[in-house]
Amino acid sequence: MEDVGYPSTKRHAPVLVAEVVAFLDPRPGKTFLDATVGLGGHAEALLSRGARVVGIDRDPEALALAQERLAPFGDRATFLRGNFRDLRALVAPLGLPPLDGVLFDLGVSSLQLDSPGRGFSFSADGPLDMRMDPDASTTAADLVNGLPERDLARILLEYGEERYARRIARAIAGARPIRTTGELASLVARVYPPGRHRIHPATRTFQALRIAVNDELSALQGALPAALSLLRPGGVLGVISFHSLEDRIAKRFLRTEALAGRVEILTKKPVTPGEEELARNPRARSAKLRAGRVPEVGSP
Repeated sequence: MEDVGYPSTKRHAPVLVAEVVAFLDPRPGKTFLDATVGLGGHAEALLSRGARVVGIDRDPEALALAQERLAPFGDRATFLRGNFRDLRALVAPLGLPPLDGVLFDLGVSSLQLDSPGRGFSFSADGPLDMRMDPDASTTAADLVNGLPERDLARILLEYGEERYARRIARAIAGARPIRTTGELASLVARVYPPGRHRIHPATRTFQALRIAVNDELSALQGALPAALSLLRPGGVLGVISFHSLEDRIAKRFLRTEALAGRVEILTKKPVTPGEEELARNPRARSAKLRAGRVPEVGSP
């Protein structure tokens, strides 16, 4: 979901949209679930080809903008607020037929990244929030200022794959309270070893905290089998991830289901953006798309 979107939906363009359309093959009469509708870029691409789309998002601001953007498609677009970990319960009241496809576009959206008040980005100072659902109880500030140093280091190591997790956790514990994204980013940069770094020193720390605040990995692990159970024979499951932890979960899930005969893997290697898309949208650089299809009845 980390794409070229802006608060204006007119300027929002989804990542890997051509590839998503090619795998899902939207047409009139088909129904898709966009489990992370965001600002509606992928949903728009599916709807514009005649399909019906049900969009889920836990962020009410993004959902409102998606509804505004996709209003011209009328009742072919349906919107549900919630966490995709609960997708079966969310869509059950709709009485949908087996779905033709489910798409997950993971990570933080550009709307969230570009809003300093949401606290996702270290490029502009804001409160240490990072909640995708603003009604959720736990913020990044709660973790940064409340967790024991050992637990904080574990989160940075496991969710951020941060090699300096202990050093950073020790520095955070000694500098509490930390109130803003700018304070945290500066602190991490100071304790990082000197030298040139490919990414900002705070990148992995912010990723780890965001994943912990939103319980993202656990939600994905629960949502993938639920999504697969909603697909008809021939239906396609697509997952766009932006870091190795999410990609690993998607890869292992598809591989396990393929070994059991419940999925045909469509992507031997993950599909990544081409040079033209990267030139247009640098935020797409880490995107990876994996897809699998439920075997048709009677297929070997």
